[in-house]
Amino acid sequence: MNFAPRALSALLLAVIASGSVHAQDAAPVSERDKVGYMIGLDVGKSIGPGFLDLDMTALQRAVENGMVNGQPLLNDSDVKVTRQALIDSISARKAGKPATSIDHVKAGLLVGGNIGTSLASIHTEFDLPMFMHGVKDGANPAAKPALDDAEIARVRSAFSAHMGEIKAAKREADAKASSKLEDEFLARNKQVKGVFTTLSGLQYLVLRQGNGPRPRPGQKVKVNYVGTLLDGKKFDSSYDRGQPAEFGLDQVIKGWTEGVGLMPVGAKYRFWIPARLGYGEKGAGTEIPPNATLMFDVELLGVE
Repeated sequence: MNFAPRALSALLLAVIASGSVHAQDAAPVSERDKVGYMIGLDVGKSIGPGFLDLDMTALQRAVENGMVNGQPLLNDSDVKVTRQALIDSISARKAGKPATSIDHVKAGLLVGGNIGTSLASIHTEFDLPMFMHGVKDGANPAAKPALDDAEIARVRSAFSAHMGEIKAAKREADAKASSKLEDEFLARNKQVKGVFTTLSGLQYLVLRQGNGPRPRPGQKVKVNYVGTLLDGKKFDSSYDRGQPAEFGLDQVIKGWTEGVGLMPVGAKYRFWIPARLGYGEKGAGTEIPPNATLMFDVELLGVE
């Protein structure tokens, strides 16, 4: 049988495409495969009916780009138009109305970019083809998942524990690095003219002296302040809020209790608070990392 060049080219493309689909639809075998498939299932379910509006090649390209690059593949104007078109299309489909016009490639780039960015921190933990297999199965309510519920639950639990171990190891490494940085900084800083170091290790500099009373334990103080880390990153400021803070002198971290207790009303001091007098090895939220040295500029406005 003879094939015309055009027909032969079409056949070759079909074979290549078929091979790509089979590769993505192969059953997950390794733990890495299963993790990718499990995450893909979750993503596919979140996409839901919008999956029909997405070009899969564009989706995969944008996911991969988002995970390793983070730079959007659509400009702001296209993002706005495509997002609205996607919302309209999904709404029409749910209402049983005729499909609306939508650029499937741009829709794939939009959704894929969002997915890729959200997975950037774990993208080395799984391979993309098996993830895409999971996305397709998760978005199709009629599809039978390649893993049963019990295995998916096991993979999810094991992956969560694995990521917890990685996070804990990173926090420990960061804490050790911060502790070393603190020791080096405080050793240098105590040599700076005008800097005083108390027995506890608190360091302070008088920026402006006051002539009012000093607060006593149990009293309430009124202050303006700004707090930064050693790298200059600001994490808190009463100035930014436009309102002084009021609190009991014994209701704050040890470094504040000791430092503000040294100040007469009207004074402005700069404090360097070692981690053991601050938030210690746990840190505080996302702003203050473990073993962070805190620097505060504090104005004591009043005492009650």
